[in-house]
Amino acid sequence: MAFQPIVNVADGSVFAYEALVRGADGSGAGAVLSRVTPENRFAFDQLCRRTAVEHAARLGVESRVSINFLPNAVYQPSLCLGTTLAAARRHAFPIERIMFEVTEGERIEDRPHLVRILNEYKRQGFITAIDDFGAGHSGLNLLAEFQPDVIKLDMDLVRGLDHDRPRQAIVASVVRMARELDVELIAEGIETEGEFRRLQEMGVRLMQGYLLARPGFETLPAVALPAEARTVGAA
Repeated sequence: MAFQPIVNVADGSVFAYEALVRGADGSGAGAVLSRVTPENRFAFDQLCRRTAVEHAARLGVESRVSINFLPNAVYQPSLCLGTTLAAARRHAFPIERIMFEVTEGERIEDRPHLVRILNEYKRQGFITAIDDFGAGHSGLNLLAEFQPDVIKLDMDLVRGLDHDRPRQAIVASVVRMARELDVELIAEGIETEGEFRRLQEMGVRLMQGYLLARPGFETLPAVALPAEARTVGAA
């Protein structure tokens, strides 16, 4: 696993560390995920959950750990959580600090099943998140049926935000919507100071991206806020 911080830019603290799958040689997620098949998907999903919790505990994560899961690998939500719960107990990692992310871009054959999964995860005390919000065609419909604790704004909407009026209008509407639904908003894929400043001005306080910290392979990387970072519009 590699870990990339999600940063509260109002004070520089780490809101969570996202656990990102890597090969044993440090190779990227694409190389690993290319080997996932329908036959091994469930075992892979369970192994990722267990490994993320184990590494987070070993590295001394004191905030939250964010784990991406494969909804198409989940058959009985309560039963599929057994591995995660056992790992959390074994390593004394509080379940209320575990966040499960599901990407909006993944092809979901059965949306009601996904809603049941997310509801069960929330009922069990986990944090729920919709990743890549704005990348797929069903994000608003999913949000109407289930309000997660967190939505992560897709990086394509962040790219060049500081000089792109249509993107600014879309992001501003998502910021307002998240506030009205009492959902935390994370902007991911921040790569430039211009994007960072514009998001601050729009009231986004949780950010993730190479500008702040690159993923650390089995380490917790240091956070570097842009020089003279201000909390303009942060709440």
